[in-house]
Amino acid sequence: MKSKHIFLYGPPGVGKTNTGQVLATELNMPFIDLDHEIELATGMNIQQVFTMKGEKEFRHHENTAIQNLGDKPASVVALGGGSLLQKKNRMIVENIGNLIVLMAEEQILINRLQSDITSQPRPLLLDDFLKKFSSLMVQRRTHYESFPVHFDTSDLGPAEVAWKIKVHLGRFYLRAMAGCEVVFQSDGLQELGALFKSRGLRNPALVTDENLSNTYVQDSVSAFKREGFSPVIIKIPTGESNKSWIIVNQVWKEFIDAQLDRDSTVVALGGGMVSDLVGFAASTFMRGINWVCVPSTLLAMVDASLGGKTGLNLAGWKNIVGSYYPPKLVLSDPGLLFTLPEVEFCAGLAEVVKHAVISDPELFYFCTLGLPWVKNHVEELIKRAMAVKIKIIEEDPKEQGIRSVLNLGHTIGHALEAVSKFRIRHGEAVAIGLVKETKLGESLGVTEKGLSDEIAKLLLKLNLPVGLPKDVLREDLIRALFLDKKRINKSWVFALPEQIGSVKLVKIDDLDKVLEVL
Repeated sequence: MKSKHIFLYGPPGVGKTNTGQVLATELNMPFIDLDHEIELATGMNIQQVFTMKGEKEFRHHENTAIQNLGDKPASVVALGGGSLLQKKNRMIVENIGNLIVLMAEEQILINRLQSDITSQPRPLLLDDFLKKFSSLMVQRRTHYESFPVHFDTSDLGPAEVAWKIKVHLGRFYLRAMAGCEVVFQSDGLQELGALFKSRGLRNPALVTDENLSNTYVQDSVSAFKREGFSPVIIKIPTGESNKSWIIVNQVWKEFIDAQLDRDSTVVALGGGMVSDLVGFAASTFMRGINWVCVPSTLLAMVDASLGGKTGLNLAGWKNIVGSYYPPKLVLSDPGLLFTLPEVEFCAGLAEVVKHAVISDPELFYFCTLGLPWVKNHVEELIKRAMAVKIKIIEEDPKEQGIRSVLNLGHTIGHALEAVSKFRIRHGEAVAIGLVKETKLGESLGVTEKGLSDEIAKLLLKLNLPVGLPKDVLREDLIRALFLDKKRINKSWVFALPEQIGSVKLVKIDDLDKVLEVL
C-alpha cells in the first residue's frame, strides 16, 4: 500500500512550510520539512551544507531523505523548491503520495522572501537576490507547471490553502466528532484492511445489506484477509422500513453470537440505512464499540455517513431513536458507485444540490450542467458536497445551532417519506422538500423570488421529482409534520434558503403557511 503522504512543492515563498504545518494539524498527521530532515542527517543547517559541501552534496542528501520517506507513516511533507528536479525524486514522490504544487504571483513571492530573508536565508538566492530569484523562476517555471495539481497562494493564508487541499483530496479529520477521519479514495475498498490496521482497529465484523453487490463484500473480506484479519459477515434486509428495533435486535444477537467484545470494530458497508442502523447498534452494544463506515451510495457518501448521527424509525417517526456516535473512519470509494442503479444515483444528487444551496454556489452551477456532465465529474462533486457538511458539523457537532441548516428540504421530505411508508426514496423526498420549502421561504419574504423555480429546473435536469405524487394528500403531510422530531414547543424550525449559498433558520407556528405551498 502507498504511504499516502501529502507533498507540498513549489518555489520559495509560496508557503509550503506554514501551509504544511496547518494541514498536518488539521488532518492529525505528522509534519515533515525535508530541509529539516537534511539538517538532522548532516548536523548542519542548509546554508552550511551548501557552503561547505556544495549543491551536489546537498542534492545527494535530499535524494536520501526522499527515499527514507517510504518507510515513514503517512505525513504532510514540505519539499524543497528544487527537490523534484531530479527525475528519480519525482518518481518516488509521485509513487508514495499525493503531490500538490503551490504557486503565487512573482512579485508576491519577492515581497514574502524579502521580509524573511535575514531570518531564513536561502542559499541559492544569496547575493543579488532579485536577479537570482528571477533567473530561478525562469529556469523552473516550466518544471512547476508540469505537475497536474496547483493552488495559487497569492491571496490566501495557510489555513485557506489547507482547506482547499483537504477538499481537493477528500481527506478530513473531524475533531468535533471525536476524531473521525474521512478518506475519499479511489480503490479504497481494496485498502480497507490496511487502513483498518494502520489505525489500530481490531476484530472486524462486516455488516451489509442483502442487496449490496456480492463483489464488494468479497473485496472487503479479501482486503481484511490480506492484513491477517478474519471478519465476521452479518447481512440485514434492505430498505428504510427495516431501520427498526426488530432488525437492530437481530444485529445485537449476531454480535453476541460472533463473540464481539469492546475491542471489536463493526464495519457498516452499504447505504444510509445501513450506516444509521449499524452506527446505532455499535453505539449501544457493550455501551459502545468502535465502528467504521464504508458508504456504497452517493447519498451516503455526501450525507448519511458524515456527522456521527445514528438512528432508527419508530411508530412512523423518522430517526426518532438514535445517538451521536461518530465512526472512527469513513472510507468513501467512488468505485462502489459503478453498479448503483441510476435512480439511486439521482436520488443521491438531491443531497449534493442541498449542500450547494446551503453554501456552495459554484457547486450549484456545476449541477445545472446536467446529468451527463455530473456523471463525468462526480468525484469532484462528491468531495465538494462532503466539504460543505463537514465544515458545518465541525462548527456545531450536536446541532445546537447552525448545523440545523442541513435540514434544508428534510422537514417536508421526512413527512413525505413517512406518508408514503418509505416508498419514496429519501433523496426524492428531499428534492421535493427543497422545492416546497423554498416556496415557503418565498411566501414568507425570506427567499428571493423565483428561487424555487430555479431549483426545480435544476432538479428536473437531474431526473428528480419536484412535485407531490398524486396519491399523497397535503393534509396527510401536515399530520405527519406533527411527528417531526424538529418540532419544539408547538413550533417548527425550517431551514429556508435566502439565496444560493445562504440559508436561514425560521420558526413557524402556523402550519397553514406550509399547507399553502404544498
